[in-house]
Amino acid sequence: MKATVIGDGGWGTALAMVLERNGHEVAVWGPFQDYLEEIKLFGENVTYLPGVKVPASIEWTHDHESAVKDADLVVLVVPSRFYKPVVESFKPFLSPDTLVVSATKGLDEQTHERMSEVAEDILGHPVAVLSGPSHAEEVARGVPCAVAIAAADHAVAEQIQQFFVNDTFRVYTLDDVVGVELGGALKNVIAIAAGMGDGMGFGDNSKAALMTRGLAEITRLGIALGAKPETFSGLSGIGDLMVTCMSRHSRNRGVGERLGKGESLEEIMASMKMVAEGVWNCQAAKELAEQHGIPVPITEQVNAVVHEGKDPRRAVMDLMARTPKPEQD
Repeated sequence: MKATVIGDGGWGTALAMVLERNGHEVAVWGPFQDYLEEIKLFGENVTYLPGVKVPASIEWTHDHESAVKDADLVVLVVPSRFYKPVVESFKPFLSPDTLVVSATKGLDEQTHERMSEVAEDILGHPVAVLSGPSHAEEVARGVPCAVAIAAADHAVAEQIQQFFVNDTFRVYTLDDVVGVELGGALKNVIAIAAGMGDGMGFGDNSKAALMTRGLAEITRLGIALGAKPETFSGLSGIGDLMVTCMSRHSRNRGVGERLGKGESLEEIMASMKMVAEGVWNCQAAKELAEQHGIPVPITEQVNAVVHEGKDPRRAVMDLMARTPKPEQD
């Protein structure tokens, strides 16, 4: 089968490698021809996935039409900030019969829509979602992991499952698109908070409390938006939250750690080549929760630190000083 990955970052490259291992004909589209030529030359995605050799059989292309021509599956792996215009640019060339799955973990900053909603609005047909605890650095090297694929039509989820599943990349299906996608987007915000704690020298107790209460926020907002509560106890919920809050590979946790150590956001972002979605999405998540009247105190404090210059220690003090309440409220 032919599969096309739209997005030449680390995660897009890792998913292309999974598909190539399964014997599919794989193409990866990227926005900059010069960089794609560099990948071909060195056999490595030097900027976004350094140290991992990519198979020579993967095609790298800047051409929209040839990238998706005759594709049976298209995987959208574009950063949320650039997602909408890129999907729009592919609309003239995508067949309505092509299976489309979104693997971007974020929210639209203006509309607060989930990425699959953005793609569906543009393409006019359903878009599935892939999410779960899956750092690109490990997936590309064949380190075992498990993810979730959700689609409104379970048969579609099963079709996409068969494209990806192999002996190191286990895929589970479910029909809760909202829950799977929100879990992937909102955990990035909590991971920034976890990193702040690391940067300020806090310990395991602090991180356990943060992750638990962060999951409560994610679940509350998810349910309000139509998700199933049990989804957040699965791979795309607590699974992804755990790995993003604790891993050395986590860019969002890394940003938070540097904020906790006193660096400015401007300094941090200027030194990064890769995307930390939580930086872009914490404000969207806060505003989305406000629209639905859902309390998200951790998300609010992360947004205050990231976008309003609040001191991280002051943010912790304000969280700890909140009025005592029952845990399930």
